[in-house]
Amino acid sequence: MYTIGDKIVHPMHGAGIIENIVSERVAGTVREYYVFRVPTGRVDVLIPVDSCDSLGVRPVTSAAEAEHLLEIFSTLEIGPSSNWNRRYRDNMDRLKSGDLTEVGRVVRALLMRERNHTLSSVERRMLISARQILLSELSLATGRDPTELGRLLYESLPPPQNKEG
Repeated sequence: MYTIGDKIVHPMHGAGIIENIVSERVAGTVREYYVFRVPTGRVDVLIPVDSCDSLGVRPVTSAAEAEHLLEIFSTLEIGPSSNWNRRYRDNMDRLKSGDLTEVGRVVRALLMRERNHTLSSVERRMLISARQILLSELSLATGRDPTELGRLLYESLPPPQNKEG
């Protein structure tokens, strides 16, 4: 069980801080919820206390692990460029895993694709979401500004190739 002030990660919302614990009646049943604030998105999310494990909620990674990801980001392996549907499913599975390195792979793959091709609107939305998830955790873990972290990640990418549509 987490307490108010704990820094946690929700796989689909990113990292944030537990602001409160409240009881809410939903469909006639009273349940406890964490009021989870995502600083980068200025959003509050209610997370059922008894569902945290099944949702993949976990503590924010350590500063050392976050710094390690920043160091290896430019070398993260990304899968071959298959058709967009397969790429989307693979990336969604990586995001749902909640694993920081897997989220980093999604961000790197989509940034690389964006540099060299035109992203579909679905992939563009996924990039925005994955980037927010990644930067929120890296920022909370390291205490660094998310904008600065985003710039560092982008600058670590190789130069673009011929852009194709």
